[in-house]
Amino acid sequence: MLNRRNFLTAAIGVAAAGTLAACAKEDDSAGDSAGSGGGKKITLGFSQVGSESGWRTANSESVKSAAKEAGYTLKFSDAQQKQENQISAIRNYIAQKVDVIAFSPVVVTGWDAVLKEAKAAKIPVVLTDRSVETSDDSLYVTLVGSDFTDEGRRAAKILEKVIEKAGLKGNVKIAQLEGTTGAAPAIERAKGFKEVMDAEHKDDWKIVVSQTGDFTRAGGKQVMAAFLQSNPDINVLFAHNDDMAIGAIQSIEAAGKKPGKDILIVSIDGVKDGFVAMSEGKINAIVECNPLLGPQLMEVVKTVHDGGTVERWIKTKEGDFMQDQAKAALPTRKY
Repeated sequence: MLNRRNFLTAAIGVAAAGTLAACAKEDDSAGDSAGSGGGKKITLGFSQVGSESGWRTANSESVKSAAKEAGYTLKFSDAQQKQENQISAIRNYIAQKVDVIAFSPVVVTGWDAVLKEAKAAKIPVVLTDRSVETSDDSLYVTLVGSDFTDEGRRAAKILEKVIEKAGLKGNVKIAQLEGTTGAAPAIERAKGFKEVMDAEHKDDWKIVVSQTGDFTRAGGKQVMAAFLQSNPDINVLFAHNDDMAIGAIQSIEAAGKKPGKDILIVSIDGVKDGFVAMSEGKINAIVECNPLLGPQLMEVVKTVHDGGTVERWIKTKEGDFMQDQAKAALPTRKY
């Protein structure tokens, strides 16, 4: 039995079928070999948040390719960023009697009922990328993901270096583009950033405006345009992901300002388009959150299926990148 408290960090994370198909995109993928020592294939039901960003697309591809490589039968569902779709998908997996369920939760709360159903059906549940809050820790086995609070702290610390390098003097007026309301990365990245800001920059840093951009480019563009109208003296943007930062860049340029100069930008993720923007001097720094969780997830799924125990951490190689590192880093990115 796995210890749910083992938090795995990535190295590079009953509805009718007809009802589910109407509200969420689902596809089944099967590998070419047996998934557990030459015996019956492991069937994994995986419910993804959606396809809202480059990070999420890379994460989905990692899960699919790793399942194929492992020889598992993968039942994959895209929740389109709606919790009700995700709950329907999980109930459908329970009805299909899959071996293991994994999902990246849209939001933190509201999962107890469906997780109790999975437990009653004796189907283990593994969380990927994002955490949940439950009344009973035994409702899921473990989490394969990153430390979002630490990513927020690292964003604040690297902003210190960006400000020093840019020679910015005086008060730092920060606009914050938050992730999806209620989602673990949005809550925890904001928390970690504020921890450092309150402890070390209480007198000179201030978040003057903060709003969700739903982790999307369109959201980042729209919200940043509103920020610039209400607070034209913003000189720093902290975006919870690269896609929102890239959308915000469009609004900054439309307002006649230079991203990376007039408004310093720090974001989180490290997708290819983020590195391109950084190589162009439009994003000053990026805190990496690697989406390639697939291999670690498949390893955990096999251990869970076989009744084994995971007593280890998978150490992250994630890092922080600034403009002068961008050109060197860009050609080696795998996503």
